[in-house]
Amino acid sequence: MIWIWKKGEDTLYENIFEQLAKNKVDYLLIGGLAVALYGIPRTTGDIDLMVNLNPENLLKLIKTMGQLGFIPKAPVKAEDLADPAKRADWIKNKNMKVFTFYRPDNPYALVDIMIDNPLNYEELARGKKQVSDRGAKIFLIPKKMLIKLKELSGRKQDLSDIKALLESGD
Repeated sequence: MIWIWKKGEDTLYENIFEQLAKNKVDYLLIGGLAVALYGIPRTTGDIDLMVNLNPENLLKLIKTMGQLGFIPKAPVKAEDLADPAKRADWIKNKNMKVFTFYRPDNPYALVDIMIDNPLNYEELARGKKQVSDRGAKIFLIPKKMLIKLKELSGRKQDLSDIKALLESGD
């Protein structure tokens, strides 16, 4: 599977996952790309990640995003993501669910980091599934939990994804 944000763009999704691995970021792929990697034909315009929200891990994530040319979409410092009090404020007062990174040279290249996790990350990480695609190791949320996460969201696309995931078996 090739997933390029823009023709000629030098950041394939594999580059992102290779850099996450290199920097030892503790993450799980969720969202449309996870659905696709579970074998369901699906297009998506972003990468959705659930990460271990401890500050050390978040600083590794922030470093990774910076190395790849990504910056926060919101007018905040990337390092603010590692501050639990700021995240709590964003969730409570701004109804923020995800923290988005983008590339200024390609505003359609988006990486969404879930900051309001409705499921326990550590529990999910114990059941993660590792896949390789074009040489990149990618850690997926367990399929059952991907379905649960999509049920909690309830958006039209998520309901379609649930149906396809359930029909795909195992």
